[in-house]
Amino acid sequence: MQDQRIEKIAAVAVNITKLLVIIYLGFVEVFKIGKLLKEKLEAEFDISRKWASQAYSILKKRQAERKIAGV
Repeated sequence: MQDQRIEKIAAVAVNITKLLVIIYLGFVEVFKIGKLLKEKLEAEFDISRKWASQAYSILKKRQAERKIAGV
């Protein structure tokens, strides 16, 4: 009777350990995916920033030209 109880407790402990390992590995994968996405999107954001900076420069230049022309 005592042996069966110990076996059940051991089985529960093993199952809890398995569950915790699965959860841990899931979090590790999620963080890996997040890191990869951040790296991939950073390049896209750089391109967008450059484009926005150029567009803003053109806009300011045109506004300055209009102001000088008195329009």
